[in-house]
Amino acid sequence: MNAVGDSAPGAPEGRYGRSASADARTDRKLKITGAVLGTLLLALVGWIGYGYITKQQISAELIKFDLKSSDTEVRVHLEIRKGADVTGTCTVRALARSGAEVGRKDVRIDQRGQSRIDEIYPIRTTTKATSAELLSCTADRQ
Repeated sequence: MNAVGDSAPGAPEGRYGRSASADARTDRKLKITGAVLGTLLLALVGWIGYGYITKQQISAELIKFDLKSSDTEVRVHLEIRKGADVTGTCTVRALARSGAEVGRKDVRIDQRGQSRIDEIYPIRTTTKATSAELLSCTADRQ
């Protein structure tokens, strides 16, 4: 026991760097800065995503493809969603086992007054295809 009391003497104030209250202020500032930057980043991603979605006037999904009908043809089933008066083109392609492209077709979307089109389109191929994929859909300039 010492003459001052039961507690050990602490370091003199300011002798060994910053005080605990200064560290707490710095931590609080860093947390606030991180929260503001995180919110701004989230808002930016949302804005870019919203712009991308609203800009796309035609979107499509490859539902299935049929390889059994012929060695020189693939039938693709597309579901296309668009504005009622929007026209455009969707590009689909057929691939061989090696990954090489063996067929490609630009499908015209001319049906006005319809917002959803569900059709099957044939693609001629140079050799037997093993898969098909939807590459893109673009709207005509209005």
